[in-house]
Amino acid sequence: MATNPPSQNPTTSYEQVVSGEPVSGWLLFAGSVLGLAGLMRVFDSFWAFGYNGALPDQLQDSVFGDNLTTYAWLWLAVGALLIASSFLLLNRSQLARWVGFVTAAVLALSAMAWMPYYPIWSLTYVGIAVLTFYALAVHGGRE
Repeated sequence: MATNPPSQNPTTSYEQVVSGEPVSGWLLFAGSVLGLAGLMRVFDSFWAFGYNGALPDQLQDSVFGDNLTTYAWLWLAVGALLIASSFLLLNRSQLARWVGFVTAAVLALSAMAWMPYYPIWSLTYVGIAVLTFYALAVHGGRE
């Protein structure tokens, strides 16, 4: 039985012919979300470096103490990791998939530190991390 070459198969997209693997919208979602979350963390770090206002009273009981500069450095590192993971993931390597798992977990865990102070934003970050983890687990592997 003869098979059609990829150029004659009406269901084969250009991306499938070039890369040899099916293109998943979920992977595009995961890579984009990791990059956007990384940018948000970088902007959070810039805000924390420059903030001079009053801090919440309970901040001294938080995970890393009451110094916003500590959080700024943490957010900057997490943001850089998320952005690097996004670029790797959008280049579609298998290593990037595993790096994406780790960074999605880091995204969720870093959001937990602020759960008592900003619960809606923290839950939003956790939800984004869960969807990213799902995208990588279900749609990130080779068929």
